Amino acid sequence: MLRESGQRWSPDLCASCPVPNLLRANACEFLRFSAEVARPLSAGLQRRVRVTARCEKVGRAVAEPEIGCGECHPLPAEFTVKE
Repeated sequence: MLRESGQRWSPDLCASCPVPNLLRANACEFLRFSAEVARPLSAGLQRRVRVTARCEKVGRAVAEPEIGCGECHPLPAEFTVKE
């Protein structure tokens, strides 16, 4: 879903859109993206696609969409810290 927040979408935004990289990093079936065209202060006057993510399984926002919420796909035992 692409929302407009005072900025209109145009094809040039596709070049810097983070969604394809996010989908390559995390293909969880429960991850949902919302996007809006924004002009963040850090980018100066350049418009960007700003993306937020939400896990529909656990019903909360996902801070790092590349990694996911941590509930659906836990790390394998080889990657956990043993005490």
